Amino acid sequence: MADARKHHPLVDATEPNLMEDVFPYSLPPRILFDGPVVEVIDGRPVEFDFGSVRHRPIVVTDTTFRDGQQARPPYTPDQMVRIYDLLARLSGPQGVVRQTEFFLYTRSDREALDRCRALGRRYPECTGWIRAVKGDFRLVREAGLAETGMLTSCSDYHIFRKLNFPSRKACIDSYCEVVAAAFEAGVRPRCHMEDVTRADIDGFVLPFVDRLMAMSRQVPERLSVKIRLCDTMGFGLGHPGAALPRSVPKLIYKLNRECGVPSERLEWHGHNDFHKVHANAATAWLYGCDAVNATLFGFGERTGNPPLEGAVFEYIALKGDLCGVDTTAVTELAEYMRAIGLPIPDNYPLAGRAFNVTRAGIHAGGLRQDERIYNIFDTERLLGRPPRVAITDKSGADGVTLWVNAFFGLKGQERLNKIRVHKLARWVIDQYELGGRLTPISDEELAEKTRELMPEYWQKYKTASPPA
Repeated sequence: MADARKHHPLVDATEPNLMEDVFPYSLPPRILFDGPVVEVIDGRPVEFDFGSVRHRPIVVTDTTFRDGQQARPPYTPDQMVRIYDLLARLSGPQGVVRQTEFFLYTRSDREALDRCRALGRRYPECTGWIRAVKGDFRLVREAGLAETGMLTSCSDYHIFRKLNFPSRKACIDSYCEVVAAAFEAGVRPRCHMEDVTRADIDGFVLPFVDRLMAMSRQVPERLSVKIRLCDTMGFGLGHPGAALPRSVPKLIYKLNRECGVPSERLEWHGHNDFHKVHANAATAWLYGCDAVNATLFGFGERTGNPPLEGAVFEYIALKGDLCGVDTTAVTELAEYMRAIGLPIPDNYPLAGRAFNVTRAGIHAGGLRQDERIYNIFDTERLLGRPPRVAITDKSGADGVTLWVNAFFGLKGQERLNKIRVHKLARWVIDQYELGGRLTPISDEELAEKTRELMPEYWQKYKTASPPA
């Protein structure tokens, strides 16, 4: 192998290069690409231009009310209406969160659907979910929906061991009867290819999709079949060179280029059994699948689905623009979900109570000098969540100073320095060194001690409230 080493001379500077084209701070860090990549498919190189995603009409779709309900007690209609309304805010006028799906089997399901539609929001569009049973289209028709998902399981585990079909042909024939029933009912079918990353792609999936595309050519464009690729067990891999059936890139390429499924009719639905759920969803976008299906905070069947708020921030990072999205709705959704019993870990990205809270004194010192040093982006602007510090034995005077300035709401030249908070900082140190304390000090304790040890500042700024 040739020696690729080269000399790298120092580029000296007296002013910082903060790379603000990549890290603008007013937005999530932009995702940029150096050029096309090559994936070897069927023994030949195929070039993909990831940069084109910035100009493609990619979207997020939601399954909080379907897959998300399979991992918790059912939401009440009131709860679903509130969540839907916040989803509409998060979606923005361009419909970044384009669709959501509802069960249709119970009175409660149908009430929630009717009440959500009565809000008059354009996005997310309400769609249905049914079994691959012809009789179920009565429910879709009665609900007046234009589109519904239907389960069309693909792996032999499902075809033979779950559904007990005598052959693959019998399975495809049965599915296509249900698709024809959807056409007859004037409803666009969205075929959910369950367990596709464990299926025989060449022997079953591609012939099935070929037949669906042929059927679609016989009906108006508005009824053409959509394909949802369901990585039901989380087996999908985004690694270059990974083999089918687990390769996300190859799977999308085959359906897109060989079967002729347009990108706008392809959708990815993943599960997180191997911690790959968000990465696989982003990979699907890059390789030509326009829709990524997700749930709020990733809460779904077993290990969950792609987190919807993560997909929205990935979308913004790829586009380099907010695209009308109201990202503060993520914080309101998290607060509401916690209020109705959905557990969101404190360190959960973007939404956990402590996701931008530091406990390290050296980090607090950096935040005090310039919050960009240890804050991922302007979390106060985008999420209504300014960076904070939790006070422990590791916080030091820098951490206490940062807490006091946040407590009093002081900015710029008004901020207090370490000398002015030294009594409070000394008290904190004594709790651990003399008192043997092991737990963090609460905001309430610190507020009371601030009143006692810094009365002049308390008097001046006492209208301020403790950090939320």
